[in-house]
Amino acid sequence: MALTGLPPDADTDIARVSQALAMITPRWNARILLALDGKPLRYKEIARKVSWLLNGQLHLKLKQLCDAGLVQRTEHTTRHVTYGHTDRAAALLPVLPLIVTWAEKNLETPERPLPAIEQIEDGLTLLTRRHAVALLWVLKVRGESSGRTLARMVMPDCDWTNVYPPLRQLVADGLVDTDGVGHPYRLSAAGDALGPVLGALSAWSAGQPLRQAVHHPVWGRPDAPPAAQRWVSNPARLPAPTAAPAPATTRTNPSPAWQHGGLFSHVTPARPTAALPAGGPRR
Repeated sequence: MALTGLPPDADTDIARVSQALAMITPRWNARILLALDGKPLRYKEIARKVSWLLNGQLHLKLKQLCDAGLVQRTEHTTRHVTYGHTDRAAALLPVLPLIVTWAEKNLETPERPLPAIEQIEDGLTLLTRRHAVALLWVLKVRGESSGRTLARMVMPDCDWTNVYPPLRQLVADGLVDTDGVGHPYRLSAAGDALGPVLGALSAWSAGQPLRQAVHHPVWGRPDAPPAAQRWVSNPARLPAPTAAPAPATTRTNPSPAWQHGGLFSHVTPARPTAALPAGGPRR
C-alpha cells in the first residue's frame, strides 16, 4: 500500500527509512546497541553497562533487537550465551554520529552539555513523529506546498484536515516553516539539514554502503558532500577523565572522531529539565 503520492520508488524508500527508524528509536535501543560495542557479551555484562534497566526490561529489549536482526544471540552451552551485533547493526552504527552532528548544529541549546547518546535520542524522537518522514520527503521534493496538497500526497485516504496536527508538530519542532494560517509550508534550514541522516538511513535500509547517501535522488548532494567533522558532544561524557579530552571544535579530520564507548556514560541517564529558548528546534 502506498504511503505517499510520490512515485513508487520514492514511496518504497520512505517506507524503508521509516521502518529503520522504528527499529532503533524505541527507548533504550540505541543505548543497548552501543553497549554491545566490541566482542559479544554475556547477559550480566550487558546488564552492568545498562544498569538502569530492570532485568525483565533488558530481556525484552534484547529479544526485540534479535527479532529485528540487529543483535545475534549465540548459545555456546546452556549456561553460556552471548549477544553481539549482527553485520546489519555494525553497518548501522556509523549513522549515529550523523545524528549527533545534526543535533548539535540544529537543536536548541540545552542548559547543560548533553552526552552524544542523548543527542541521538532527541534527533530520533523528532524523526519518528507521526508522518514526519513522509512530510519532510514530500516538502523536499515539491518545495513549498499547501496543507491540502501535502494531505493529498501523504494521506490520500484520510480527511485532508488530518494533515494539520503532524504539520503543526513539525513546525513546533523547527523542521518545517510557514508564515501562518493559510500560507504554504516549506522545509526549515534544520529540516533540510537532515539530508545526510535520511540519505544514510536510506542507503543502510536498502543494503547499500553508507557512502551512497551523497547520491540519493532526494537527499543526496554529490556536488557538495558534507564535510566529515570531529564532534564532541560533552567534554565530560566519559566515565573518568583518564586521558586528555579531544579538541572540541576541530573540524578538519578526515572522519568523525567517534568511539562507541565515548557516546554515553554508564550511569543512570538524566534528562535536561529545560532548555534555553534560542538555538534551534526544540528537543
